[in-house]
Amino acid sequence: MEPFDDDDLPLYTVGQVAEMLSLKQAFLRRVDQLQVVSPRRSNGGQRRYTRIEIRVIQQVATMADEGMTMPAIRRIIELQERLAEVTRERDELATLLSDVSAQRSLLARQLRNLLSGGVTPDRSVAGSDEGSQGQPDRR
Repeated sequence: MEPFDDDDLPLYTVGQVAEMLSLKQAFLRRVDQLQVVSPRRSNGGQRRYTRIEIRVIQQVATMADEGMTMPAIRRIIELQERLAEVTRERDELATLLSDVSAQRSLLARQLRNLLSGGVTPDRSVAGSDEGSQGQPDRR
């Protein structure tokens, strides 16, 4: 990925963001002070904003224009971030559950094959759906 394609790369100064969004620099500093968005700092101590943070600031400005207070806006942003995190966790768990379910089904088929084939403990299953020693599935 090229550096300029990375939405999480801190590239933009306060002045650039203020101009892009038609906001006052003081508004951006206030958003930072209230920790609604916390831009990283350059070696010289200047705030540097990512594209992700710029989108959040745009959302903050819209909510502020609608009369919401900064603490309320900060709470909404926190809840949106938490919701995104929980959604990611849910999706990961759904994938894991699907994998476990598929493995369970495979093991159940193998067990049925073993039981229906009359396999004794000294016979082995070669990891296929057929019973041991090439016996066909007798389901």
